[in-house]
Amino acid sequence: MEMGRLLKKIIALTTLRSKFAKGIEISPYTYAKGYRELAILTKRNFKDFILVTAGIFSAAFGFKGFLLSNEFVDGGATGISLLISNTTGIPLYFLIICVNIPFIFMGYRVVSKAFAIKTALAITGLALCLANVEFPNVTDDNLLVAVFGGFFLGTGIGLAVRGGAVIDGTEILAIFLSRKLGTTIGDIIILINVFVFSAAAYLLSIEIAMYSMITYLSASKMLDFIVDGIDEYMGVTIVSTHYLEIKQMIIEKMGRGITVYKGEKGFGTRGEMGEVNILFTIITRLEMNKLNTEIQTIDPNAFVVMSSIKDTKGGMIKKKALKH
Repeated sequence: MEMGRLLKKIIALTTLRSKFAKGIEISPYTYAKGYRELAILTKRNFKDFILVTAGIFSAAFGFKGFLLSNEFVDGGATGISLLISNTTGIPLYFLIICVNIPFIFMGYRVVSKAFAIKTALAITGLALCLANVEFPNVTDDNLLVAVFGGFFLGTGIGLAVRGGAVIDGTEILAIFLSRKLGTTIGDIIILINVFVFSAAAYLLSIEIAMYSMITYLSASKMLDFIVDGIDEYMGVTIVSTHYLEIKQMIIEKMGRGITVYKGEKGFGTRGEMGEVNILFTIITRLEMNKLNTEIQTIDPNAFVVMSSIKDTKGGMIKKKALKH
């Protein structure tokens, strides 16, 4: 009995907090719906925690087991951190935080507050792991260091992205600049990495810069394999009987535009026929985690089709998402 009251109190203070704060009477049905939403969010947050934690340890192993001892660098924010660490002797765990601080604030602006908080925690976790966890130096063979250092680093970054956070802020900067300058995200990332590897060639050596490019290519391919392209937009088609709620959620919570098509059902699993409303929206890869969770809380039986889109022009996708 006490456990039941405690659970209702938790639900009222989390998924139903707005109604609870306004003193609105909460029916048993609303409590049941709130419980389902709480269960989904708890499961999602636990999964995100596992993914980000695994990503942190994988990236730290790539750093300390391969790259640091051989002075190799990577592209993006991690490459800048490695380059400064190799040339000045400043601990990498300190630089990882310092270099990524601007990207965390940028993530708050271009993605969401929740994303910025998760990213800050992920980067802090990586710094703590680098400072306190010992990893063996696996090999001194330059080619193996370049390939497998990039492999573990790319895996770590990819797992963190799958968990709704990043441990390398380059993608956030690329998204931000692409919206401001009207260029593609891929072009921005290339320009950033040209700067990083040019600096590595000048400050370290041309040979290290060339091996570092292999590290970057290895990390990029592994990142693509894990998250199927961080620099791509996602076109999402949704068919649901709760299309009005989902439409409102995408507009208000995601801050994205949406198109509603009038369609007709074919012969499905239940043999249903008739008219149907089809929703279509475009979001960034970093927002996919949140959209899936929101759709599941509204309609677990929704039919959702996701496809990669290289780039877009115009519409709300280039604008700052609405605050929520």
